[in-house]
Amino acid sequence: MKVLIVGAGPAGSTAAYYLAQAGIDVTVLEKTSFPREKVCGDGLTPRAVREIQKLGLPHAESEGWRRNKGLRLIAGGRTIELPWPEVSDFPTYGLIRTRLGFDEELARHAQAAGAVVLERHSVTSALQSDDGRVIGARASILDESGRKTGETRDFHADVVLAADGNSTRTAVSLGMHKRDDRPLGVAVRTYFTSPRHEDDWMEGWLELPGKSGKPLPGYGWVFGVGDGTSNVGLGILNSSKEFGKLDYKQVLREWTAGMPADWGFTPENQVGEIRGAALPMGFNRTPHYSPGLLLLGDAGGMVSPFNGEGISYAMESARFAAEFLIDSASRSTSAGWTADDADAHLSRYADYVRDQWGSHFTLGRMFASLIGKPAVMKLALRTGMPIPMLMRFVVRMLANLTDPSAKGFEDRVIRVLEMLVPATSNTSSVRPFKAADSDTAVSATTS
Repeated sequence: MKVLIVGAGPAGSTAAYYLAQAGIDVTVLEKTSFPREKVCGDGLTPRAVREIQKLGLPHAESEGWRRNKGLRLIAGGRTIELPWPEVSDFPTYGLIRTRLGFDEELARHAQAAGAVVLERHSVTSALQSDDGRVIGARASILDESGRKTGETRDFHADVVLAADGNSTRTAVSLGMHKRDDRPLGVAVRTYFTSPRHEDDWMEGWLELPGKSGKPLPGYGWVFGVGDGTSNVGLGILNSSKEFGKLDYKQVLREWTAGMPADWGFTPENQVGEIRGAALPMGFNRTPHYSPGLLLLGDAGGMVSPFNGEGISYAMESARFAAEFLIDSASRSTSAGWTADDADAHLSRYADYVRDQWGSHFTLGRMFASLIGKPAVMKLALRTGMPIPMLMRFVVRMLANLTDPSAKGFEDRVIRVLEMLVPATSNTSSVRPFKAADSDTAVSATTS
């Protein structure tokens, strides 16, 4: 079996590592060159840390990985610190690591396992056979400055994994558009030189100022990177009536301007520009499997509507996809195993992903809708913040840190809630997301 992966982010590099470890011929096409920036909060919850551990990726603090104890939540004049819960399936620490270093280390880890990683190969479209099966991808070759050289190359494979993020040219070239029945978020962030760079907590601000003085849906964060800087940013959901109409960079400037001066979140301490990106949530691009193609991570809208977390789901989807591919490759030597059998087997990937997170994402969609109502958000914060036990439950729910087999009260409540809602579908049974809506949202982050 020969596998082609488009994108060397967390999803692509994770899948490449597992496939190469299993002896499968795997090539990864990455449009940029490492090290490269990526708009992100740089925060890794225990769910993502578990995937890093499964990969066997070293993450010592001496190498730029900073551990944290849990979440510090701020809202309504209150501050509460909530350590990461002790759950058998997950570690009890989170990590802060800039994507500048994280993505490159993942890619090099995959290379060390035997994967071929080709940088400055920008995929423009998928290749299809006469019967519509995906059989590879076409890439433009870029020079060291990122400009097209005029050269293109076609890469053929038995299976293609689209791990090329929210914009996923691979899927879009096949007519797989975004869905308008899923939440969409935008995030902006920058770095500041700050004495808070060694903070042991991931800090979340649950209220952001809107034009009317009412809180906007979304949250702000302050994450100490440990290198002398803090990552400061905010995320906003499209459940707000003002979504797509705000200058989110200006919201970030106004928010940080109101912080204590000794934190250092001032224009003169800013490191780099404010950058923004869209957050594709709740399976907003489907189907996740079609003949010859699997969608991974952000390409398949695998970002949690609860908290905007995408790295853990990207890495998990990559692990799941690799497991199905490795199993299919092993079965291919069996007598009577046909190409149709392989397709039927790989198609189970979409159902498996849905079973894993579908109900959680459905609850997240309901949550996103509710916090879009300022009165509901205000009531929830006024009720919840004074009750640490309730907030601990909320953190476990939002971060999806639950043990399916545990009998503890919180685990049982979460299981019941997820049983009461239908799993978010990852089939393409609805009309495409309107591109204009997405363009409006993203342009607002870059104004």
